[in-house]
Amino acid sequence: MKDKHRFSPFRLLEKTIAPYRGLPRSVYTLFVATVVNGAGIFVFPFMALILTRRFGLSEKETGDIVFLTTVAYVPGTLLGGRLADRFGRKRVQMVSQFLCGALFIPCGFLNDPYLIAGFIIASVFFDGVTDPARTAMSMDVTTPENRQGAFSLIYLGHNLGFAVGQIIAGFLFASAPSWMFWGNAMAVGASLLLVGLFLPESRPSDDEQKASLETDSSEKAHEGNLWSALRSRPSLLVFAVLTTFYGFSYAQHRFTMPLQATSLFGDSGARLYGLMMTLNAVCVVALTTPLVALTKRFRPIFNVAAAGVLYAVGFGVLAFARSPWLFFASTALWTVGEIVQATNESVYVSNHTPMSHRGRFNAVLPLISGLGFSLSTPIAGRIADRSGLPAVWVVVAASAGLAAAGVWALGRYEKRKEPARQAVGDDESSAEA
Repeated sequence: MKDKHRFSPFRLLEKTIAPYRGLPRSVYTLFVATVVNGAGIFVFPFMALILTRRFGLSEKETGDIVFLTTVAYVPGTLLGGRLADRFGRKRVQMVSQFLCGALFIPCGFLNDPYLIAGFIIASVFFDGVTDPARTAMSMDVTTPENRQGAFSLIYLGHNLGFAVGQIIAGFLFASAPSWMFWGNAMAVGASLLLVGLFLPESRPSDDEQKASLETDSSEKAHEGNLWSALRSRPSLLVFAVLTTFYGFSYAQHRFTMPLQATSLFGDSGARLYGLMMTLNAVCVVALTTPLVALTKRFRPIFNVAAAGVLYAVGFGVLAFARSPWLFFASTALWTVGEIVQATNESVYVSNHTPMSHRGRFNAVLPLISGLGFSLSTPIAGRIADRSGLPAVWVVVAASAGLAAAGVWALGRYEKRKEPARQAVGDDESSAEA
């Protein structure tokens, strides 16, 4: 008689991929399109090196150009959210992503860095237009029951594609820099072709939106403008503000962490930082699927709260770091937090976004929650100048920990409200009967 409890790698593999089985075909198409698009992200990660090493621009000029690309994204995403809700996700994505990719093509022929920068900034604007439509489409084709698996699969697809793409980009930068632009454009085109051929328009019809008004769904349509819809979802606004502090904490892996590594270990610190980023990438690819399987039983909002605790501990221990092993342990902890947040935050937002405003909500809410990430560098720099690098980690741990407590409290509040809402629904059903 076979032991049913004996370890089986096939059984483990089956459990691991279980969250990704039985998803809508549109989700698998989005996964493949995301892998292709991620594999072709050549220009943006190497933009500073392209402008400084290839064209000889100063760090100040390069910094200003990179900042302008960030600024250009904001009006693009606000416009894209409105267009996606009005004209449809697929139509907006097809036009804006085509323009985003096409603007890379002339850059491969040009030798004027300022003209190249202008095309890139314009491309980022249209990338901003694309993102709300793309995210709204992923909401449209999923349900609260399958979103965690679907969104984590798309997240995994981006990281798989990006990991491969950066290896390719490194070779292109050294030997064929023009192909960084052309390759980026080709990947965008291939991704767009998949969307065009295999994904239907997903925007809910007017009849579907009207029918949703008669339900108690947290995704039911809202009859009003964007600001009215946002006011009707106060929990979402509170959630977005709280996760702003997550962004502030997470951003320090790009700023304070390399500074501390080089401060402690000199030239070896740069190599150490590179190894930490490699560990981060490996953990994301290896741990996303098992972590989704592990956290699926819990509410997304409580998973997001757990992510904040992992940030607080993972980054907080660096205040006491004196040896490389603690940097690696820290990276493993905050990377798990990154995965848990990435695979649950969008699920919570989706489950509370009115179907009539998905495009616009996906334009505005990321701007609110991303504020901490944007302000992280100047704030951390001032703390480091006054009190030293370890003090930055103390502030980071405190902000992530307090935000996690706030997210947990919000989840408890929503859970307490559910029985009352259910009771009201039962009373209304009885009265109608």
